[in-house]
Amino acid sequence: VQVMEKRVAVYNNNTGVIEIMSSLLAGEGLKMVAVTGRAQLQELLRAQEIQLLLLDVELDGRGWGEGIEMIHDIRNMTTIPIIIISAQDAETAKIMALNAGADDYVTVGYNPLELLARVKSQLRRYTQLGSTIDKSNQAVYAVGGLSIDDEQKEVTVDGEPVRLTPIEYKILLLLAKNPGRVFSSEEIYERVWQEKAINTDTIMVHVRNIREKIELD
Repeated sequence: VQVMEKRVAVYNNNTGVIEIMSSLLAGEGLKMVAVTGRAQLQELLRAQEIQLLLLDVELDGRGWGEGIEMIHDIRNMTTIPIIIISAQDAETAKIMALNAGADDYVTVGYNPLELLARVKSQLRRYTQLGSTIDKSNQAVYAVGGLSIDDEQKEVTVDGEPVRLTPIEYKILLLLAKNPGRVFSSEEIYERVWQEKAINTDTIMVHVRNIREKIELD
């Protein structure tokens, strides 16, 4: 059986990410695809021909609002992982990008091997999330008006569907499976990322996003 090649798309190339990362990704069996415009990106997303997006955008000045808006638009179309690459290293920019639906944020000057590890980690989680569910996971978890159908990967609150990113879903499912238990940021990171915690700064941002989506107050 032929295995479909995983494709990583890059929108914009202001940071030279294609030149830096193409050979590294190829060494992992991943193909990098350059996307030159929004129309081409939307076409790829609709055709489900990419498994991860590196979004090389400006998040300062006039580009700030446009970049955040674009993340929103992409997230409304797909649940594939989105990694932001930006020259803006302000904490506010990172928080806004994650709030808009990005899964990770890397600033210019990144270590290429670290970015490769982040890409592989995001692809691994996304693949696991969409893979065949075993019997132990075939369950519906309900807490109050919140319901998580882990077979269909659907979340509803009082019957209304809630759109979560893959990471948000896995965090929520972890908490729903362990009602009453308190997890540290490190524990959540290691359970969801399935690797030793190296940077837990984004955990609370993801948790806050989840709360905003599922709580009335």
